[in-house]
Amino acid sequence: MGRKARVAVTRDLFDEKGNSVSPGPGPSVLDRISDVEWDKFQEYLTEVTPEQTRGFDMVISFAPYWTRQTLSTSPQLLSIHRGGVGYDMVDVPACTDTGVALFIVPAAVRRPVATGIMALMLALATRIRVKDIVTRAGKWDEGRKNYPGIGLGGKTLGSIGVGNIGHDLFRLAKPFGMKHIAYDPYITQDAVKDVDVQLVDMDTVLAQSDFVNVSCPLSEKTRHLIGEKELKKMKKTAYIINTSRGPVIDEAALVKALKEGWIQGAGIDVYEQEPTPTDNPLFQLDNVILTPHSIALTDEFYTTMWEEIAKQIRQMIDGGKPATLVNPEVWDKPEFQNKLKKFHQEMK
Repeated sequence: MGRKARVAVTRDLFDEKGNSVSPGPGPSVLDRISDVEWDKFQEYLTEVTPEQTRGFDMVISFAPYWTRQTLSTSPQLLSIHRGGVGYDMVDVPACTDTGVALFIVPAAVRRPVATGIMALMLALATRIRVKDIVTRAGKWDEGRKNYPGIGLGGKTLGSIGVGNIGHDLFRLAKPFGMKHIAYDPYITQDAVKDVDVQLVDMDTVLAQSDFVNVSCPLSEKTRHLIGEKELKKMKKTAYIINTSRGPVIDEAALVKALKEGWIQGAGIDVYEQEPTPTDNPLFQLDNVILTPHSIALTDEFYTTMWEEIAKQIRQMIDGGKPATLVNPEVWDKPEFQNKLKKFHQEMK
């Protein structure tokens, strides 16, 4: 038998002592693959360097950025396995040009994020945050009289984007008796009939929804998709929830909308700058619930993430082509195929 596949894991998936931060089995799932040997990066850098990837066939990555410079001298690197569904932190064209396959794990994200969106919606509707604050302050009567919640029955839940996460959100919301509408130019009405969603234009979602969920990837087309003009189209009693990517919403416009009462409140898990500065004006508002880009980080997420990545690596070793390939055009490129052929020859 030849050598084993060499797999690296980025350092952000470990604590300062080198222990996995993932609930459940974590990277130990790789130990089940007999022809894999894995190691962790020695340090966390916000941008992966070529030196860190040297000597590895595959890298499992979560937080750091991958740039053209990262990939400029990584002749052995076959694939990046991103522990999430977004890939705006990876230069995809650079991956393709240098013969590196990029994989994501939609199955790990779908239910945890959809559950998180539901949690934010329920917390906003019941005004849990402010009720918790006044209760702890001993303002019992104020909490009971001044902060009534709203029921969800008969209200409208709208989503901008109905991919895996948006679809699962509507599935979870069905028992609450809400009207479901959505805007997504990439799907058909037939694709969402099982969750009783009516596809409409974005202006209709904004104008009619009591809760607007944002579930779309970040691209040049979606950057600041929601700005002042769009926020002013919403009901004054409406809430907006963003768990996708921060720059999809113009954060300055959102602050203005929350301060001036264009909308009633928001649930925000993602920000234009991450980590977001401690002087972010959103922190001063009591009609917004804030989480640190972590709403999906549950035991369910981590367990599924590692299992899915292990499957991807197993498929690559066996000569298969995992279905969650972000840049399919790379597969037939000579740069990739030559590396893949060499990899398989060395492992025989």
